[in-house]
Amino acid sequence: MFDDFINLKKDDIVSAVSKAISFPSISIETNDSTKPFGKDCMDVLNYVLNLGKKLGFRVKNIDGYCGYIEFGQGDELLGIIGHLDVVPADDNWTYSPFQATIKDNKLYGRGAIDDKGPVIASLYAMKAVMDTVKVNKRVRLILGLNEEKSWKCINYYKDHEEIPTLGFSPDADFPCIYAEKGILTTYIKQVYNNSYDISIVDINTNNNAINVVPKYCSCVLKINTTNININDVNSTLNKLISNYNFNIKFETIDNCKIKIASYGISAHAAHPDLGINSISRLLIILNDLFTSFNINIPILNFFAKYIGLETDGSSLEINFKDESGNLTLNVGNFSFYNDSIQIGLNLRIPINTNIENIENIIQSISCNYKAEIQIVFLGRKEPLYISKNDSLVKSLCDIFNNVTGMKSNPIAIGGATYARAFENCVSFGANMPGHEDMCHQVDEYIEIDTLLLSTKIYAEAIYALSK
Repeated sequence: MFDDFINLKKDDIVSAVSKAISFPSISIETNDSTKPFGKDCMDVLNYVLNLGKKLGFRVKNIDGYCGYIEFGQGDELLGIIGHLDVVPADDNWTYSPFQATIKDNKLYGRGAIDDKGPVIASLYAMKAVMDTVKVNKRVRLILGLNEEKSWKCINYYKDHEEIPTLGFSPDADFPCIYAEKGILTTYIKQVYNNSYDISIVDINTNNNAINVVPKYCSCVLKINTTNININDVNSTLNKLISNYNFNIKFETIDNCKIKIASYGISAHAAHPDLGINSISRLLIILNDLFTSFNINIPILNFFAKYIGLETDGSSLEINFKDESGNLTLNVGNFSFYNDSIQIGLNLRIPINTNIENIENIIQSISCNYKAEIQIVFLGRKEPLYISKNDSLVKSLCDIFNNVTGMKSNPIAIGGATYARAFENCVSFGANMPGHEDMCHQVDEYIEIDTLLLSTKIYAEAIYALSK
């Protein structure tokens, strides 16, 4: 119904996504009430709100925490919930992550698929519906700025604005998501005083987000050369790295320090098996190195014994599975914090597994180390589950299949979307079945054909759900 209208808007849609990508909107929680998530997040929000206003919509900036773009009349509110913040991008991109590049019908840039591209597709889908047909609900595109971190934006929205009657989040996969795993973020900590003959004095993960498989991690070791020959340390390192066949390199600095750099492959934390975790590999090498010189670092021992390279939690004896998939584990952080070393874990937990049970298992295992290490549970998100036979799930699947000619069924994912923030809401697109998932990846992109097709699917969904 909306194909001709949207085809004529192709250049505008591509241009708007490209402009949105140009804002390096990594959410930074600040004490500035005018820019609670930093200047870049505020700038991209203002850009999209101003675009919505130019297109003829009602818009509102909600105290810098989030915003919305709206049209229509009626008592009921259809919500489309997306986000404009992004995860960081490292230096290994082929193209500049914050300067959109078009090549081979692909639009490259951080946020292209997660979630700026789908947000702009939703906006122009709303435009197609508003300008061509009559609806009986209000339709509101809600724009978050803190989705990749702690969801303070959407919580602020819920405290201050109207809750949608029903809705969808354009922040995952087609045809429709009926289940999202629970999420647990936990940190293992140990007080560390740098008093060993080999001590860690610096850690660098390029600000890796906890929900990303880290591509790079390095540390600097200081050697007490009075007691230990640095050449012996180098020789031991060389043997260990060769035995494991890890992509790890090291160099001597100032005759008393060694820098060790570990290299992996980035992936979304919901699919840690698709990446290679640089932090995990470095931690294993460090534990073996310290052990070789009779130095006991409890947090490294704990990691090597109970976590290691496993991505399914099996080493922690929490290898649960149901229709939503396996429990998965990503090691996303390694850092100094308040005179402690800490290792951050991000777990995606099957929908029928109680998150508190997982916490109890981890806490129980840590008791083997008495008071030497501490487990801190930083945050959790309960799973989302809506029956495959639910009318919203069935309607969205039917719309997708009718537009594309496919015969796809609803799916479960390990990712977390804003769908779980509201009742009667599911995630819907924009990644196509069988396509490579570039969310949180190096050289993130969306195919321009997918961008336009998503816009058409969203327009049909908006019309069907709001007429």
